[in-house]
Amino acid sequence: MEEQDFKCYKKRTQKDYSLAFKLSIVDAVEKGELTYKQAQLRHGIQGRSTVLVWLRKHGRLDWKESETMKKDTPNKKIRELERKLKRLEQEKHVLNTAIDIADSQFGTDIRKKYLSLLSEAADQAQKESGSPSDS
Repeated sequence: MEEQDFKCYKKRTQKDYSLAFKLSIVDAVEKGELTYKQAQLRHGIQGRSTVLVWLRKHGRLDWKESETMKKDTPNKKIRELERKLKRLEQEKHVLNTAIDIADSQFGTDIRKKYLSLLSEAADQAQKESGSPSDS
């Protein structure tokens, strides 16, 4: 019973950490594979802020705000932005479909009216700015 299966790693001292080791930890955290706390536990790093110091010193991201570290890893941010993009594309599709339905049911040309109004507004703004006309 002396040998038990623990997932604990041997305790290290500060001088054990090579630059390559530090950079591999920083890389894993910045890729979103681990949080800094998971990296500490997995690799037996004793100091609470040791990994944070490495992230600030060797990392490519801004690790100054603790709230950002806890919530927004790069992969998480990318997934969030992809979800937002997909939702906006769906909204655009719904709005375009609604315009098409309104045009067919009411016999209007909403898109054509909007584009012609837009070009008229641009012409009006050009005339008001005093630029030379084609006459």
